Amino acid sequence: MTRDSAQGDSAMALSSPSAAASTGDLALPRLSLRGARVPLPRVRVALGPAAGASALGALVVCALALVLFSTSGPTVLVPRSNEVFPGWESGPLHLLSNGLPNGVYALSYGLTVVLVAMSVAYAVVLAAWRSLSLRAIVGCILALHVILLMSPPLQLTDLFNYLGYARLGALHGLNPYTSVIARELHDPVYRFSTWHNLHSPYGPLFTALTYLLPLSSLAVSYWTLKVATVLASLGLLALVWQCARQRGRDPRFALVFVAFNPIYLVYAIGGFHNDFFMLVPSMGAVSLVLARRDRAAGAVLMLAVAIKFTTILLLPFLLVAVWPSRTRVRQIIEGAVLAGVPLVAMSVALFGLSLPNLQDQSTLLTDFSVPNVIGLVLGIGGGTPALLRVMDLLVVVCVLALLARRRSDWLGRAGWATLALLMSLAWLMPWYVIWVTPLAALGSSPRLRRATLAFTVFIVVTFLPALSIFLSTHGINPLSTPAGQASLKLEQKLA
Repeated sequence: MTRDSAQGDSAMALSSPSAAASTGDLALPRLSLRGARVPLPRVRVALGPAAGASALGALVVCALALVLFSTSGPTVLVPRSNEVFPGWESGPLHLLSNGLPNGVYALSYGLTVVLVAMSVAYAVVLAAWRSLSLRAIVGCILALHVILLMSPPLQLTDLFNYLGYARLGALHGLNPYTSVIARELHDPVYRFSTWHNLHSPYGPLFTALTYLLPLSSLAVSYWTLKVATVLASLGLLALVWQCARQRGRDPRFALVFVAFNPIYLVYAIGGFHNDFFMLVPSMGAVSLVLARRDRAAGAVLMLAVAIKFTTILLLPFLLVAVWPSRTRVRQIIEGAVLAGVPLVAMSVALFGLSLPNLQDQSTLLTDFSVPNVIGLVLGIGGGTPALLRVMDLLVVVCVLALLARRRSDWLGRAGWATLALLMSLAWLMPWYVIWVTPLAALGSSPRLRRATLAFTVFIVVTFLPALSIFLSTHGINPLSTPAGQASLKLEQKLA
């Protein structure tokens, strides 16, 4: 588990220059030998406006190419499109892209190239952010969002699962926490969705809001949710910009760090995942604490918790942010209670005492989730139940240690706790990285930013389609262990 330790007791330690920490530039660290500093040449990676503009253009071109090929017809890029792929799903760019090559291997390797190219462009933009104007950054962000809005959901069908649970409750009168999508076998959404035998894992507030979508046709519901997701992403970035200004930071770096991450673009926006609806109120709570509006911060955070329960991890760090002011601590708790009571009442009224099904997915494994990788390296059979319990315990210990620290800022500590949580997840999806990127961008810890970038690289590499093809060709299966096979069996049962 990555930890932000001071390393003060080690015989040899690496410490980054404060200038690099404050600017976001990359610099060669100083070497410290038992207190005696040996300065090394500082090699800063700071590119000019031409490189930055070219990288922004490359991101737009890659996104456009990805969308064009995904809308061209049934492809491996869009799950279940070989079974059903109506015009309203493919989008308006289908007329321009119709007839493009759609071979499985060609598109798999093509997506690999796009992800690598976007990762390189992201690195260049990070090195050139000082030379880029806020107008250029915002313009590129808007262009990317408009382009990705035209795409069908990439790689996974979660958007249709959201609609499936919504129609289950709003149209068929069934509780999505006690019934499954398989109960609506004759509903048109069934052909687009997956996880047909999984009770809804989504929070009651998100589920209740999606109940409004089935009031119109499936096509209108689909586009309404897509537009809402893209707007939520823009809202998140606006809050990142606002928080950076509140902390006296240059908002350009924060925007670049979050918005141009290839995972943010391809998997989070391109997949139209509901994590944005969680992150908007959670970052809103951060902004409100920075503005000393503590009661409102506690209330807004509860909205995020009612969408995805994992956001509760931020609450103790909000309390740390205002400590030792007992008045501010009390106000945050009061706001959380005042918002929590009606949210609980709403959940009970709509869903009874049933809760989101977090248990099933928490026991599933992805090939390269950190617990599964650790289990394979240690030779204990991958992500076994015992190892998962140990990882959960380590997260608790890590969070308690971070809360007890006094020297680092609270946003950085919240970021480290979130990163520890991600590294403990057995079911690790790429877009989960966006849980930590805003905290890393706004916090003062350069180590957290480097760790977040390293985790991004890990996710990009392990989810490359070319890697999957390579492993399959050579008969390598990270889920070939008893724990992995049990996970695959459960996954097939739920799907």
